Amino acid sequence: MTDRPVVVEDLLRSLAPQVLGVLTRRTGDFDACEDALQEALIAAARHWPAQGVPENPHGWLLKTATRRHTDRMRSDAARRRREERTARGPAPGRARVADDSLALLFMCCHPALTPASAIALTLRAVGGLTTAQIAAAYLVPEATMAQRISRAKQRLKASSTVFEVPVPGAPDRPGRLRNVLHVLYLMFNEGYTASGGPDLHRADLSGEAVRLTRQLHGSLPAEGEVAGLLALMLLTEARRPARTGPHGELVPLDLQDRARWDHVLIAEGAALLIGSFSGRERPGEYRVLAAIAAVHDQAARAEETDWPQVLGLYGLLEQVAPGPLVTLNRAVAVAMVDGPAAALALLDRLDADGGLPEDLHRAHAVRAHLLEMAGETASALSYYRSAAARTTNTPEQRYLITRAARLERRARPTTAGEARCPGEPG
Repeated sequence: MTDRPVVVEDLLRSLAPQVLGVLTRRTGDFDACEDALQEALIAAARHWPAQGVPENPHGWLLKTATRRHTDRMRSDAARRRREERTARGPAPGRARVADDSLALLFMCCHPALTPASAIALTLRAVGGLTTAQIAAAYLVPEATMAQRISRAKQRLKASSTVFEVPVPGAPDRPGRLRNVLHVLYLMFNEGYTASGGPDLHRADLSGEAVRLTRQLHGSLPAEGEVAGLLALMLLTEARRPARTGPHGELVPLDLQDRARWDHVLIAEGAALLIGSFSGRERPGEYRVLAAIAAVHDQAARAEETDWPQVLGLYGLLEQVAPGPLVTLNRAVAVAMVDGPAAALALLDRLDADGGLPEDLHRAHAVRAHLLEMAGETASALSYYRSAAARTTNTPEQRYLITRAARLERRARPTTAGEARCPGEPG
């Protein structure tokens, strides 16, 4: 087998959650198992590139991690507890690998954890990312992220969470599946549009979210919302190649070159969405969001978008998952169907109810867009600037500043020989 470092790194990343799942099932001590696995991964990263990947890399890692874990368990009481748990559990085997990884995912998304902690722990334990990589994704120091992950593990230990996968078809009593879907959705969104930093996307995060959701769908194929979330991710991820220009600048949906969209992903997402409807249940938020994404993806040109259908779907979404962000997005569809005045009236009612945080840059950006549509240039200019000041994602910020500059230039009389802003789109 090849011993190139990049191949070894990819292999270790894929094996890590499998080995951690087996160890955790055997011992019940997630924190100690995670530490033992990290030591085994370090040993593999040192030896495999020079000596070659072993014939059974999973077995090598499991044996090494088990030895490290055993070395840590010094007291007789700890040894007895480990032996009792091992005796109760089934014999290890390859058939349990997928189940163990999935159980690990449910453990990391325990309702006792905050969404931020759950995402960090999921990326570390199930996604195989290092603490440094996760810290870089969220623009925080590595020490800060290490503390966050450590606190999450301590909270898991205190909660006495059960290491198991929900039985297909059983009621989601503790809301575990709902919480897992929420964490995966947040992880994907952070990867698709980073909350801060110089890049619009974090493909490593969105890619991990898709991979884990595929695994979840493979184990729970009858769960409509799992299929809906995977469909939503694929239908959205399909647009990523056209979302940025040659210099990393943001390209809005209506100006994207749709020939650059990944139509294989679109077809897969659409098929998943169609298959998720049984006709016997009301769709949840992820299937409705996927349906909205599918309407956009099916339009060959922006002007061919079926906006009345999008508006109707947002109305349904407000029924199944009401919230101010849903209403904010519905306002855009209202503008396309009933005009910007109706959409601005909807936002005014939302503001009056105190539904949107004042520092939410998207709320200012949407209002700026609607004001521009209504011909209220001065107000639109002010809101574009306000939105730009509130986002920490550089491509988004530059896009909003460019929109403001374009409006400002339009609003003032043009004088002879007036210089054009360098690099400003035409």
